[in-house]
Amino acid sequence: MPAQLQFRNVTLGYDRHPAVHHLNGEVASGALLAVIGPNGAGKSTLLRGITGILKPLSGSIHLGGLDHRDIAYLPQSAEIDRSFPISVFDFVGTGLWRGIGLFGGIGKDARDKVLAAIAAVGLNDFENRPIGTLSGGQMQRMLFARVLLQNARLIVLDEPFNAIDAKTTTDLLALVKRWHAEGRTVLAALHDLDMVRANFPETLLLARGPVAWGPTAEVLTPDNLTVAMRMCEAFDDRAAACAVDTSRAA
Repeated sequence: MPAQLQFRNVTLGYDRHPAVHHLNGEVASGALLAVIGPNGAGKSTLLRGITGILKPLSGSIHLGGLDHRDIAYLPQSAEIDRSFPISVFDFVGTGLWRGIGLFGGIGKDARDKVLAAIAAVGLNDFENRPIGTLSGGQMQRMLFARVLLQNARLIVLDEPFNAIDAKTTTDLLALVKRWHAEGRTVLAALHDLDMVRANFPETLLLARGPVAWGPTAEVLTPDNLTVAMRMCEAFDDRAAACAVDTSRAA
Protein backbone atom coordinates (compact mmCIF):
# COMPACT_ATOMS: atom_id res chain seq x y z
CA MET A 1 0.00 0.00 0.00
CA PRO A 2 1.21 3.57 -0.67
CA ALA A 3 2.27 5.60 2.34
CA GLN A 4 -0.33 7.91 3.86
CA LEU A 5 2.20 9.31 6.33
CA GLN A 6 5.98 9.53 6.17
CA PHE A 7 8.13 10.59 9.12
CA ARG A 8 11.62 11.68 8.15
CA ASN A 9 13.84 12.12 11.20
CA VAL A 10 11.07 14.10 12.90
CA THR A 11 11.61 15.92 16.16
CA LEU A 12 8.67 17.67 17.81
CA GLY A 13 8.62 19.72 20.98
CA TYR A 14 7.74 22.88 22.82
CA ASP A 15 9.92 25.97 23.24
CA ARG A 16 12.57 24.10 21.25
CA HIS A 17 12.66 21.34 23.86
CA PRO A 18 12.15 17.92 22.21
CA ALA A 19 9.19 15.80 23.27
CA VAL A 20 9.34 13.29 20.39
CA HIS A 21 12.54 12.91 18.44
CA HIS A 22 14.27 11.08 15.62
CA LEU A 23 11.15 9.35 14.33
CA ASN A 24 11.43 7.66 10.96
CA GLY A 25 8.89 5.43 9.27
CA GLU A 26 5.75 5.17 7.18
CA VAL A 27 2.05 4.59 7.84
CA ALA A 28 0.42 2.84 4.90
CA SER A 29 -2.82 4.15 3.45
CA GLY A 30 -5.69 2.33 5.14
CA ALA A 31 -3.66 1.36 8.22
CA LEU A 32 -5.16 1.02 11.69
CA LEU A 33 -2.34 2.03 14.01
CA ALA A 34 -2.23 2.35 17.80
CA VAL A 35 0.25 4.82 19.31
CA ILE A 36 1.11 3.79 22.85
CA GLY A 37 3.66 4.57 25.53
CA PRO A 38 3.98 5.58 29.17
CA ASN A 39 2.60 8.88 30.40
CA GLY A 40 4.77 11.64 28.98
CA ALA A 41 5.95 9.47 26.10
CA GLY A 42 4.94 12.05 23.48
CA LYS A 43 1.82 10.42 22.06
CA SER A 44 -0.31 13.58 21.98
CA THR A 45 2.66 15.59 20.76
CA LEU A 46 3.06 13.28 17.79
CA LEU A 47 -0.63 13.55 16.89
CA ARG A 48 -0.45 17.34 17.07
CA GLY A 49 2.50 17.23 14.71
CA ILE A 50 0.56 15.11 12.23
CA THR A 51 -2.40 17.50 12.28
CA GLY A 52 -0.20 20.57 11.85
CA ILE A 53 -0.93 22.04 15.28
CA LEU A 54 2.79 21.66 16.04
CA LYS A 55 5.50 22.28 13.48
CA PRO A 56 8.53 19.96 13.64
CA LEU A 57 11.64 21.33 15.29
CA SER A 58 13.52 19.32 12.68
CA GLY A 59 12.77 16.72 10.06
CA SER A 60 9.47 16.52 8.21
CA ILE A 61 6.06 14.84 8.11
CA HIS A 62 4.59 14.08 4.70
CA LEU A 63 0.84 13.52 4.37
CA GLY A 64 0.68 11.56 1.13
CA GLY A 65 -0.84 14.40 -0.86
CA LEU A 66 -3.30 15.50 1.83
CA ASP A 67 -3.62 18.97 3.31
CA HIS A 68 -3.82 19.40 7.08
CA ARG A 69 -7.44 20.44 6.55
CA ASP A 70 -8.11 16.97 5.14
CA ILE A 71 -7.38 15.37 8.53
CA ALA A 72 -10.15 14.62 11.02
CA TYR A 73 -8.76 15.17 14.53
CA LEU A 74 -10.42 14.11 17.76
CA PRO A 75 -8.64 15.82 20.66
CA GLN A 76 -8.77 14.70 24.27
CA SER A 77 -12.09 15.75 25.79
CA ALA A 78 -10.22 17.78 28.42
CA GLU A 79 -9.19 20.17 25.64
CA ILE A 80 -12.84 21.06 24.91
CA ASP A 81 -14.15 24.15 26.72
CA ARG A 82 -17.38 22.74 28.12
CA SER A 83 -18.42 26.18 29.36
CA PHE A 84 -18.66 27.53 25.81
CA PRO A 85 -22.34 28.21 25.05
CA ILE A 86 -22.88 25.90 22.08
CA SER A 87 -25.38 23.11 21.46
CA VAL A 88 -24.56 19.56 20.46
CA PHE A 89 -26.03 20.25 17.00
CA ASP A 90 -23.88 23.32 16.41
CA PHE A 91 -20.73 21.65 17.75
CA VAL A 92 -21.16 18.57 15.55
CA GLY A 93 -21.97 20.87 12.63
CA THR A 94 -18.46 22.32 12.79
CA GLY A 95 -17.42 19.09 11.09
CA LEU A 96 -18.91 20.56 7.89
CA TRP A 97 -16.92 23.81 8.03
CA ARG A 98 -14.51 22.77 5.30
CA GLY A 99 -17.40 22.22 2.91
CA ILE A 100 -19.64 25.16 3.78
CA GLY A 101 -17.17 27.65 5.26
CA LEU A 102 -17.01 29.10 8.75
CA PHE A 103 -19.94 31.43 8.09
CA GLY A 104 -21.82 29.26 5.62
CA GLY A 105 -25.47 28.62 6.25
CA ILE A 106 -26.80 25.22 7.31
CA GLY A 107 -29.29 24.18 4.66
CA LYS A 108 -31.61 21.21 4.80
CA ASP A 109 -29.06 18.81 3.33
CA ALA A 110 -26.40 19.87 5.82
CA ARG A 111 -28.88 19.76 8.69
CA ASP A 112 -29.88 16.22 7.75
CA LYS A 113 -26.21 15.19 7.72
CA VAL A 114 -25.65 16.65 11.19
CA LEU A 115 -28.72 14.90 12.59
CA ALA A 116 -27.69 11.62 10.96
CA ALA A 117 -24.22 11.84 12.53
CA ILE A 118 -25.73 12.56 15.95
CA ALA A 119 -28.04 9.57 15.55
CA ALA A 120 -25.18 7.35 14.38
CA VAL A 121 -23.34 7.81 17.69
CA GLY A 122 -26.46 7.23 19.79
CA LEU A 123 -27.23 10.84 20.78
CA ASN A 124 -30.75 11.04 19.38
CA ASP A 125 -32.72 13.94 20.91
CA PHE A 126 -29.53 15.50 22.30
CA GLU A 127 -29.07 18.01 19.47
CA ASN A 128 -30.33 21.01 21.46
CA ARG A 129 -28.45 20.17 24.67
CA PRO A 130 -25.63 22.53 25.71
CA ILE A 131 -22.36 20.63 25.54
CA GLY A 132 -21.66 21.52 29.18
CA THR A 133 -24.50 19.23 30.28
CA LEU A 134 -23.06 16.09 28.68
CA SER A 135 -21.49 13.22 30.58
CA GLY A 136 -18.02 12.02 29.67
CA GLY A 137 -19.35 9.25 27.45
CA GLN A 138 -21.83 11.58 25.75
CA MET A 139 -19.04 14.07 25.09
CA GLN A 140 -16.98 11.39 23.35
CA ARG A 141 -19.96 10.35 21.25
CA MET A 142 -20.39 13.98 20.20
CA LEU A 143 -16.71 14.24 19.22
CA PHE A 144 -17.02 11.09 17.14
CA ALA A 145 -20.10 12.54 15.41
CA ARG A 146 -18.05 15.55 14.33
CA VAL A 147 -15.36 13.24 12.93
CA LEU A 148 -18.05 11.33 11.02
CA LEU A 149 -19.14 14.53 9.29
CA GLN A 150 -15.61 15.38 8.21
CA ASN A 151 -15.51 12.29 5.98
CA ALA A 152 -11.71 12.34 6.07
CA ARG A 153 -9.22 9.89 4.58
CA LEU A 154 -6.89 10.34 7.58
CA ILE A 155 -8.38 10.19 11.11
CA VAL A 156 -6.33 10.98 14.22
CA LEU A 157 -7.78 10.13 17.64
CA ASP A 158 -6.21 11.21 20.94
CA GLU A 159 -7.26 8.91 23.81
CA PRO A 160 -10.73 8.39 22.32
CA PHE A 161 -11.84 5.82 24.92
CA ASN A 162 -10.47 7.45 28.06
CA ALA A 163 -12.78 7.46 31.12
CA ILE A 164 -15.92 6.26 29.36
CA ASP A 165 -18.20 3.29 30.08
CA ALA A 166 -17.93 -0.10 28.41
CA LYS A 167 -21.05 0.35 26.25
CA THR A 168 -19.80 3.66 24.84
CA THR A 169 -16.37 2.16 24.24
CA THR A 170 -17.89 -0.75 22.31
CA ASP A 171 -20.07 1.55 20.20
CA LEU A 172 -17.25 3.95 19.34
CA LEU A 173 -14.76 1.17 18.68
CA ALA A 174 -17.24 -0.16 16.11
CA LEU A 175 -17.01 3.20 14.33
CA VAL A 176 -13.21 2.97 14.27
CA LYS A 177 -13.45 -0.50 12.72
CA ARG A 178 -15.95 0.83 10.17
CA TRP A 179 -13.55 3.58 9.12
CA HIS A 180 -10.78 1.02 8.77
CA ALA A 181 -13.01 -1.23 6.66
CA GLU A 182 -13.74 1.76 4.40
CA GLY A 183 -10.01 2.09 3.68
CA ARG A 184 -9.42 5.19 5.79
CA THR A 185 -6.15 5.58 7.69
CA VAL A 186 -6.73 5.69 11.45
CA LEU A 187 -4.19 6.50 14.17
CA ALA A 188 -5.21 6.40 17.83
CA ALA A 189 -3.22 7.27 20.95
CA LEU A 190 -4.23 4.66 23.51
CA HIS A 191 -3.22 3.30 26.89
CA ASP A 192 -5.31 0.10 27.18
CA LEU A 193 -2.95 -2.63 25.97
CA ASP A 194 -5.64 -5.31 25.96
CA MET A 195 -7.76 -3.16 23.64
CA VAL A 196 -4.77 -2.59 21.37
CA ARG A 197 -3.97 -6.30 21.18
CA ALA A 198 -7.57 -7.18 20.36
CA ASN A 199 -8.35 -4.47 17.81
CA PHE A 200 -5.28 -2.76 16.33
CA PRO A 201 -3.09 -4.76 13.93
CA GLU A 202 -0.18 -2.29 14.07
CA THR A 203 1.39 -0.43 16.96
CA LEU A 204 3.98 2.30 17.46
CA LEU A 205 5.52 2.22 20.94
CA LEU A 206 6.90 5.61 21.93
CA ALA A 207 9.01 6.73 24.85
CA ARG A 208 10.01 10.21 23.68
CA GLY A 209 11.66 8.33 20.84
CA PRO A 210 10.59 5.19 18.98
CA VAL A 211 11.01 1.91 20.84
CA ALA A 212 9.29 -0.46 18.41
CA TRP A 213 6.95 -0.21 15.43
CA GLY A 214 5.22 -2.98 13.54
CA PRO A 215 2.71 -5.81 14.05
CA THR A 216 1.14 -5.40 17.47
CA ALA A 217 2.11 -8.84 18.78
CA GLU A 218 5.77 -8.12 17.97
CA VAL A 219 5.72 -4.65 19.52
CA LEU A 220 3.89 -5.32 22.80
CA THR A 221 6.47 -7.63 24.32
CA PRO A 222 7.53 -7.43 27.97
CA ASP A 223 11.05 -6.43 26.94
CA ASN A 224 9.86 -3.55 24.74
CA LEU A 225 7.44 -2.29 27.39
CA THR A 226 10.20 -2.36 30.01
CA VAL A 227 12.54 -0.44 27.72
CA ALA A 228 9.84 2.19 27.09
CA MET A 229 9.26 2.69 30.81
CA ARG A 230 12.96 3.02 31.51
CA MET A 231 13.48 5.49 28.67
CA CYS A 232 10.74 7.78 29.99
CA GLU A 233 11.96 7.50 33.58
CA ALA A 234 15.51 8.35 32.50
CA PHE A 235 14.49 11.41 30.49
CA ASP A 236 15.64 14.70 31.96
CA ASP A 237 13.19 17.52 31.20
CA ARG A 238 16.00 20.04 31.65
CA ALA A 239 18.20 18.40 29.05
CA ALA A 240 18.75 20.06 25.69
CA ALA A 241 18.15 16.81 23.80
CA CYS A 242 16.67 13.37 24.43
CA ALA A 243 18.91 10.34 24.76
CA VAL A 244 17.51 7.33 22.90
CA ASP A 245 18.72 3.76 22.80
CA THR A 246 18.51 3.48 19.02
CA SER A 247 19.50 -0.16 19.11
CA ARG A 248 16.00 -0.92 20.39
CA ALA A 249 14.15 1.27 17.89
CA ALA A 250 12.24 -0.42 15.08
